[in-house]
Amino acid sequence: MTATVPALDVARIRADFPILSRTVRDGKPLVYLDSGATSQRPLAVLDAEREFLTTHNSAVHRGAHQLAEEATDAYEDARTVIGRFVGVDADEIVFTKNATESLNLVTYSFADDRFPYHVGPGDEIVITELEHHANLVPWQELARRTGATLKWYGVTDDGRIDLDSLELSPATKVVAFTHQSNVTGAVTDVAEMVRRAKAVGALTVLDACQSVPHMPVDFRALDVDFAAFSGHKMFGPSGVGVLYGRRAILAETPPFITGGSMIETVTMEGSTYAAPPQRFEAGVPMTSQVVGLGAAVRYLEALGMQAVADHEHALVEAALTGLSAIDGVRIVGPTENVDRGGAVSFVVDGIHAHDVGQILDDEGVAVRVGHHCAWPLMRRLGVPATARASFAAYNTLDEVDALVAAVRKAQSFFGVA
Repeated sequence: MTATVPALDVARIRADFPILSRTVRDGKPLVYLDSGATSQRPLAVLDAEREFLTTHNSAVHRGAHQLAEEATDAYEDARTVIGRFVGVDADEIVFTKNATESLNLVTYSFADDRFPYHVGPGDEIVITELEHHANLVPWQELARRTGATLKWYGVTDDGRIDLDSLELSPATKVVAFTHQSNVTGAVTDVAEMVRRAKAVGALTVLDACQSVPHMPVDFRALDVDFAAFSGHKMFGPSGVGVLYGRRAILAETPPFITGGSMIETVTMEGSTYAAPPQRFEAGVPMTSQVVGLGAAVRYLEALGMQAVADHEHALVEAALTGLSAIDGVRIVGPTENVDRGGAVSFVVDGIHAHDVGQILDDEGVAVRVGHHCAWPLMRRLGVPATARASFAAYNTLDEVDALVAAVRKAQSFFGVA
């Protein structure tokens, strides 16, 4: 028997996000379609941060008083909840300031000769042409610093990783790739990427920023070695990111930032370092943000991630259908709603993406325009910029209709209809 996933009560969800009830641009209702850049926060998250700051605020992992104990418990409880959400244990979860820092922590390790998997001349680093700059530039820097060679999988015309474009070799030491493109919405065949990497003994690094907020994700089941995601894209606070590291590998990973809190012993001659995850959390952490992210995860768990994925799938289907029906509008990415997430990028013939975005903004529709921190991908797809609508659990089919109507208005305004 196939289980039925209850549909989301979107009206109730929207009531949890006060900002969605505001108006913009001369009283027009806000249609927020930019969750791929940053999501809005529900009251549960705002309340959790406020309650922590007004009741339990103290430095964690230090102090012998009650507030310090309560703050530490709240911080570590959030770690447990977040680990459970992505299918791993608490001691495999490292808090950073964002996913970009998480990915830099990993790339920095590959340049450190204390790391058993460090790279050097003759070694290969493999990424893909689909990547956000956060999962591209750090690997370029790693290659520059170490003399390793950077290689990459190309991209198909519809914005997916071209698995036929590259063969891994015994020289391949690490393969880094996105779970879901922030531009095309394409969802990667993680199992195949991991299989190929394991066949040559390479580690895998997953950029999960666009997947964790929108679908069920289990890093243990995916069998990746590292994964990164951000709090602010999943109804959580800004200023907090997450790095998952497989326990055995994390234990061999050297520290990225050093100082207080991450040490085991310190003498004037040298220092030893704490076990993970504390080894990677030097200084005073972003405690209230971590607590807020824990609340965001609980909120998403209560909704049910399969229900979230199903709802967003319906929104994407409506957007692909509505936009594709407009003459002169082209979807940049897969046009079939299969193995596809909630980022829908498009271009309008005769109108620059920034001008499209301006007209949409005049109509109260908030989208992102530009290269989306993915210049190489844009060059590969032959577009200087796109407009991108990206969806979350609080969006509605009526908002998709508003997007389509606003695009038609842009065509009319610029005389290209």
